[in-house]
Amino acid sequence: MAEAQNRPLGVVVCSASPQALDRLIAPGHGTRMLRVAPDETMAVVAPALVDDVRRELHDRITALDEDALVLDVSDGWFGLALTGADADRALSYLSALEPPQADGFVQGDVARVAAKILREPDGFLLLVPAYWGEYLRLRALEDTGAQAVGP
Repeated sequence: MAEAQNRPLGVVVCSASPQALDRLIAPGHGTRMLRVAPDETMAVVAPALVDDVRRELHDRITALDEDALVLDVSDGWFGLALTGADADRALSYLSALEPPQADGFVQGDVARVAAKILREPDGFLLLVPAYWGEYLRLRALEDTGAQAVGP
């Protein structure tokens, strides 16, 4: 059986020229870099590390593109971990998207909401705009039969 659990996360958006983003060296700290558009990258990181990652990204990208913009947008995103041996099956009840491969991500329709799906070792991390968070959590519990873990 799959499990669904709210996942606190930090999100930093970096907007710059495609050429600058192509050359950007990702920060450490376990940061997941998602190239969501030719001129935009999202960094997903543990909440406690947001300030460090934002600062590192700002320093690195402005050296490549002085007009770059780096913002902490953590308050605008909700994370739901869908984990367990049945996570792939559970995801198929929420989305027709192909599940991402190891360490990959896809973006598109999840429970009729624009979302990002990140592959993790034990399942998936689903990211949606914060105002869709509770809706996604309910869909994950009701549509997939996942067991709620935590609050």
